[in-house]
Amino acid sequence: MKHHVNKIASACFCHIRRLRQIRHYVSREVLKQLVTSLVLSHLDYCNAILVSLHASTLMPLQRAQNAVARLVFGLDRRSSITTAVRDLHWLPVKHRITFKVATLMHQALHRRCPPYLADLVVFSSTDSQRQLHSTTTRATAIHRTRTQFGRRAFSVSGPDVWNNSLPPSVCTVDSDSSFRHALETHLFQLAFNN
Repeated sequence: MKHHVNKIASACFCHIRRLRQIRHYVSREVLKQLVTSLVLSHLDYCNAILVSLHASTLMPLQRAQNAVARLVFGLDRRSSITTAVRDLHWLPVKHRITFKVATLMHQALHRRCPPYLADLVVFSSTDSQRQLHSTTTRATAIHRTRTQFGRRAFSVSGPDVWNNSLPPSVCTVDSDSSFRHALETHLFQLAFNN
């Protein structure tokens, strides 16, 4: 996956170099829209396949996000980037991946995704007579695997993110837009309040 990540980062830095040439001719709001459509879209496109990768493998993507945040605020290379990313209300790359996987799991729960994804995960039944803790939080069964590559499969990584990374207050939200908002708020607090 290092080759794939480096190709994405290379494409992002190509767009950043082009945006740097026009940054003085556009307002900050227009620059943010250009950055979102040209750079952040590359970072978010199919990023669910990057789940469970080491931080060192994801570092080129985080560097690209940091560079584009510096571009928007006109910061130099040595400036701290944490406040800039927080002010832009952007999740770090690791949390963007978690956001995507959790969103796919929410869609699988409500059968709003293709059947081949929904059939990969098994949610606890809410029709049972006994109300277990797992039924109220909508927990999923996590498949066992012996390899690191197997842990990255959606049938394993999706339930792992759903059960272990999200609080029950987020998992029990039914509406797609409300779920995304609650999930983004949770991940944002996790990323910047530690």
